[in-house]
Amino acid sequence: MGDKEEFVQSWVESHSDCCLDEERSRKESSSFFGENNHQLPLGEGSVSLESEDQLLPLMETKLYKRRWLMLIIFSLYSMSNAFMWLQYSIISNIFMHFYSIDSLAIDWLSMIYFLTYIPFILPVTWMLDKRGLRDIVVVGAAFNCIGAWIKTGTADPQMFPMTFFGQFVCSVATVFLLGIPSRLASIWFGQQEVSTACSIGVLGNEVLIHIFIICKVESVLHVMSILNNALISTLNFYVCFLVFQDQPKLPPSQAQAQARSIDPDEYSYKASILRLLKNKPFMLLVVSYGLNVGCFYSISTLLNRMIIEYYPGEEVNAGRIGLTIVIAGMVGSLICGIWLDKTKTYKQTSLAVYIFTLIGMLVFAFTLNIGHLWVVFVTGGVLGFFMTGYLPLGFEFAVELTFPESEGTSSGLLNCSAQIFGIIFTISQGKIIDKWGTFAGNMFLAVFLLIGTAMTGRHLY
Repeated sequence: MGDKEEFVQSWVESHSDCCLDEERSRKESSSFFGENNHQLPLGEGSVSLESEDQLLPLMETKLYKRRWLMLIIFSLYSMSNAFMWLQYSIISNIFMHFYSIDSLAIDWLSMIYFLTYIPFILPVTWMLDKRGLRDIVVVGAAFNCIGAWIKTGTADPQMFPMTFFGQFVCSVATVFLLGIPSRLASIWFGQQEVSTACSIGVLGNEVLIHIFIICKVESVLHVMSILNNALISTLNFYVCFLVFQDQPKLPPSQAQAQARSIDPDEYSYKASILRLLKNKPFMLLVVSYGLNVGCFYSISTLLNRMIIEYYPGEEVNAGRIGLTIVIAGMVGSLICGIWLDKTKTYKQTSLAVYIFTLIGMLVFAFTLNIGHLWVVFVTGGVLGFFMTGYLPLGFEFAVELTFPESEGTSSGLLNCSAQIFGIIFTISQGKIIDKWGTFAGNMFLAVFLLIGTAMTGRHLY
């Protein structure tokens, strides 16, 4: 363990968390712990600026304009991958008829994304630490491109196995992107914009999920020709390969400057994982984050079935409601990111958003069957605003709780939890809908959101 880590460890053991909020509000861009990914764990204390300045000298830093280009490139890659995720389940009844399969088979075209993530996330986060951002982004874009080309040729009733295989290849690409936003934001962006950058990176994965629904669905072949546009994924791969950079020449903050000075041989990935698993506040967040995002995954996968039950023949409007949820979520993500950059109130904001997510879920469940689609648009938008807005909050809160561990590792564990709960909730809610109806399925999710709210509230005490 280096001198810095020994100092931090000894200091943490001798101080309480009473001065955390006060010290966090005094952070300056020149301080060592100014970057979000290099702060002490919430609830475990913080180092004063005087101690930081004595501990490590100031180094040259610079904010490059190209940081926004890196974020845009990643967001486009993320969008193209999300484009593939729900293209079948959002109009599940059409594809069930086209491929002559049941609803569970269609649901697995979405859930394969969750299942693939679980065994691959630890190797990928290890690669992220060893190889850097560029290699991970390029490899992920390559998988996304290959999967898109595979699915382009599956517009045939006998080609469902190949469709599933193409979806699996695209799901591998997801493993390479979900942990990137917080890492990219920390490496390229300054202290006062890192949460906003993380939010933009996260919402990139959501923005194109339902865009195709604005097109009129006239045939499966027409829909698939829109969704499986492999040329877009190919172009995206080439842009990532030719333009995307691993990190700026000069770091954006003192935190990143000092992080670069640490000898990589001193870092143990296995030891980092063990430390995270022993971090009780972080593990509490892992479960609560998984419950929230798992509910979002389930709703996104089963939304078409929910709408069609009460509004038969409204497949296009079901997709538009999904689009409303995503757009509202984009706004929520941006607002939450900007708010965090301004206030640094991670605990309070996370709890508030979680509470409103629970309320939004209850309102959505109780109003879905009243017979007015415009009400569903409104309630779905409110639910999406808070539920999707929680995604970047979870990433940034995790970084706060897990200093000085890698952002990619903490984000990876959060997403792993989300994938596990996504599978459980999607299968369970689907079975409940089949047997007892949509209202019972939505109340099933509301119960777990209530549990997640209670767990999030514990971070305040």
